[in-house]
Amino acid sequence: MKDKITIAASDTGMVLNSESYVPYYQQIVEQIRTLARSEKCKEGQTFCSESDVAQYLGISKMPVRQAYQKLRSEGLLVIAKGKRPVIGSGHMPWNFQELRGFSEEMRRRGLVPSAKVLSCSTINASGEAGKALRLPDGEPVYVIKRLRLVNGDAVAIVESYLPERLFPGIHKQNLENRSLYSVYENVYHRKLHWAEEIIGAVAAREDEARILETSPGSPLLLIRETTYDNSRVPIEYSRSLLRGDRYTASMISVRKQSNG
Repeated sequence: MKDKITIAASDTGMVLNSESYVPYYQQIVEQIRTLARSEKCKEGQTFCSESDVAQYLGISKMPVRQAYQKLRSEGLLVIAKGKRPVIGSGHMPWNFQELRGFSEEMRRRGLVPSAKVLSCSTINASGEAGKALRLPDGEPVYVIKRLRLVNGDAVAIVESYLPERLFPGIHKQNLENRSLYSVYENVYHRKLHWAEEIIGAVAAREDEARILETSPGSPLLLIRETTYDNSRVPIEYSRSLLRGDRYTASMISVRKQSNG
């Protein structure tokens, strides 16, 4: 069957422009991205290896490896250890059946997560966040806004609301090189138990589009999440905006058996 045939490096038609200011890895990304989305490729089809592409183009493996990592973060290449790459859907499914932090989820997929703290402040609890955290109006709440990156590419803006009395001094923690879930469990000894998510879609505002390096009005996946610890205490309310061109929500629904 055609979708089982490996796409050889010579079939890609890739060429590099040595006089261009665009780095080799980016030239490779753009050409494979176009190819993966064309009728020449099908999801699940085996793609040529890094070594094959490097040999075909007459370059070292480093820029090819960089290109493959970026395409993997976009979901256009699915790469399992010891196996050839496979053409992906271009969307990375996010499984809401398991409670994982962003960093844990990305590392599970073999990607490199990182974060940049955009702002950190304290406000008085009110509205949606106060209700989710079951706090009386006026109780101090940390608001931590971070940009989440995968292999250096911006993919999500996450705004987390945390009761100050549960996490005193959390703003002094290294929140760029460490996941919040890790801080909750290992620094404040709050063991996570479960979370409630509400998923929707919104259009990117200008400031959000700028941060996420996309176009204003482009679709974003909006996730509102309340996380609980083992004592059933809501410890975090967050609003996450993920690029809709890279992520989809993935769930499993089971029909309840009736006795009738």
